[in-house]
Amino acid sequence: KQYEKSMLDYQNRMLSQEMEEVKTIYKTMRGWRHDYHNHMQSVKAYLAEENTAGAQAYLDRLETDLDQVRLLFDTGNLNVDAILNAKISLALEREIPCHYKATIPKQLSVSDIDLVIGNLIDNAVEACRDVEPKSQFLRLYIAPMKQQFYISVSNATNELVRKLDEDYISRKRGDHGHGLKRIDVMVEKYGG
Repeated sequence: KQYEKSMLDYQNRMLSQEMEEVKTIYKTMRGWRHDYHNHMQSVKAYLAEENTAGAQAYLDRLETDLDQVRLLFDTGNLNVDAILNAKISLALEREIPCHYKATIPKQLSVSDIDLVIGNLIDNAVEACRDVEPKSQFLRLYIAPMKQQFYISVSNATNELVRKLDEDYISRKRGDHGHGLKRIDVMVEKYGG
């Protein structure tokens, strides 16, 4: 029972964290959309005064601001897109080379709550932190494959990946290491 409670607490924390990331991304996007007209008016005002240097500087500031929100994924599933955009953007900010592709079917056979994509990417980014920059990489592939929803995340690591029977063993101790167990539970739940 203690393990189940700990796993449930972990799931709730992960879901809350991912929902906060989703809110932050879409709040920023809504702000940009709202301010778009005002930004265009400002640029037009600079150009009307033939102040191209001012217009250029203004556009440079906008570009810097926009770079903070990378829209790398547009699969049609808002929850998945938000998680992938947030997590892969974080990896790119840390200068981890990323190769990614995601195709999400219109009808997912997996509940959004049961998707463990954010945890997988978090683990990959964390593992890359301990690797020399020139050896870092993160690869993500998500797509329907053979009547299943296929998720593959691979990354650089300087650790020996350990297994005990069929379970991977986390090096994390204390209130950590639940992610791998959660992934196994979800894979089993959906027969994958």
